[in-house]
Amino acid sequence: MCQHQPPCPTADSADRESARLVAHHPEQGWSLLCNGVLLFEDTGELLPDGQIIAPHRPPGASQVMTAA
Repeated sequence: MCQHQPPCPTADSADRESARLVAHHPEQGWSLLCNGVLLFEDTGELLPDGQIIAPHRPPGASQVMTAA
């Protein structure tokens, strides 16, 4: 699928989100990456094989627990 040099990471690699943008639609909340991954603004993903990756935002300051 990717014709860049060096090639973009594949959809099943750990760094798949670093692939180049093919289409970007911020008004709709999604982007299509060169490797076929649909990346959503909530950080969720839809892989080309239909697998869903749940949103993985870092926890906000109010959600971070501190040791007592």
